[in-house]
Amino acid sequence: MSANNTSTLSKSLGSGFAGAVALNVLHETIRQFVPNAPRADILGMRSLAKVIQAIGEQPPKENKLYGMAILGDVISNSLYYSLVGINKKQSLLTGAALGTLAGVGAVTLPGPIGLGEKPTNRTTATAMMTIGWYLFGGLVAGAVFKRLKS
Repeated sequence: MSANNTSTLSKSLGSGFAGAVALNVLHETIRQFVPNAPRADILGMRSLAKVIQAIGEQPPKENKLYGMAILGDVISNSLYYSLVGINKKQSLLTGAALGTLAGVGAVTLPGPIGLGEKPTNRTTATAMMTIGWYLFGGLVAGAVFKRLKS
């Protein structure tokens, strides 16, 4: 891998991390104050518990499961949002597209895959906040990438 590709990769990963952290800070802050706020943390805990049970183990207690889910969320969203580096000239547009797609997925997929609809699609407001928050994370990732590449 050339030095230029390594530099782009590190900028992409750093940007993805910034977007993921921004998303999680927004989520964890607002859910404390807004009754119909999305609960992606619940989806994370449910999915992690399913995986742990599928390998024949007992999921940890709620506090530990919560911490593991948040860590998994930050890691997976960091990797996902790091795709902003694919389009170096339009990282904000790429971030917006990635965020919107992730938000729509977070609203439409949990029910069909057995995680429940209520955490992210309880009300129209909940669904719109979910999409908006993922969009926000994508825009942060895109803006950070744009800043790092200049």
